Amino acid sequence: MTVRVGVIGAGMIGQDHIRRLTEVVTGAAVTAVTDLDQTRAAEVAARVGAMALPTGAELTNSPDVDAVLVTSWGPTHAEHVLNALAAGKPVFCEKPLATTAEDCMRILEAERAHGRRLVQVGFMRRFDAGYRQMKQVIASGALGAPLMVHCAHRNPDVPESYTSAMAAQDTAVHEIDVLRWLLDDEIVSAQVITPRATSHRFEHLKDPQIMLFETASGVRIDLEVFVNCQYGYDIQCETVGEKGLTRLPDPATVAIRTARRHTTAVMDDWKARFTDAFDTEFREWVAAIGTDGEPTGPSAWDGYAATVITDAAVRSLESDGAVVTVDMKPRPTLYGGTA
Repeated sequence: MTVRVGVIGAGMIGQDHIRRLTEVVTGAAVTAVTDLDQTRAAEVAARVGAMALPTGAELTNSPDVDAVLVTSWGPTHAEHVLNALAAGKPVFCEKPLATTAEDCMRILEAERAHGRRLVQVGFMRRFDAGYRQMKQVIASGALGAPLMVHCAHRNPDVPESYTSAMAAQDTAVHEIDVLRWLLDDEIVSAQVITPRATSHRFEHLKDPQIMLFETASGVRIDLEVFVNCQYGYDIQCETVGEKGLTRLPDPATVAIRTARRHTTAVMDDWKARFTDAFDTEFREWVAAIGTDGEPTGPSAWDGYAATVITDAAVRSLESDGAVVTVDMKPRPTLYGGTA
């Protein structure tokens, strides 16, 4: 069965996923595209032989669309996901699931009313080979109980439109999701402290930031978010257990020995670093929904959890580093909980 996908949002990430669905992933076809810029939607749709439709609602309800991919502006995500749920169609939503916890809860309630999972959220790190190896090591018990996790998320620079709150909402959100998954543990508190600021930043921005999290079982997590580090895109993660540790491998790059130096390249951005993870993410999504199954990747619950945890981190930042309790509702049974 070929899954006919309609794409809402034809910007940079939307176009990259359209390329992925048409050139990399088997079992999928892009049949419809929409965007606020209708000229752009028409151009993108024409490249893959798809229809250009005027609205997300019309695309979602089209008989030529089996599943929906949401890559539009974040504040529109809830509307499009809810429309897909109302139509009974699987929907892949790039993060965030929604920009408020209240909208996330509306999505959870709609999906529970439907009675089965239809939503997958685009947290691609769970599909990265290195993170999957770490997950296997931690789950095997070889390290004993996890005690601490040390992480860093570094970008060479960010545009002037980037705000201090985005360090949690747009950047650290990836660590927040993947750490919940790696540890199979919930984050219950957040604290954000700001060391000496780098001079390589716009004046309004607090950078770097150090984020401290605690899980329900007592694991302590420290995360350095440094979005003007200058030297490249650098993702680090180390989990320390009672009997050993596991560290995320750096991407494989050619080593160079010249002029009495031994060097390896550092990647420029997230697109190159996680290309393989994105490809795997979409292969698995299409395979799951193509057999009338449920998506197996990050759920609407994971989208909700990430939103309330980043909300807590932003509140801590705005209150000069206070420890903020994460206000999370009980997990419903549809997502493996007891509520």
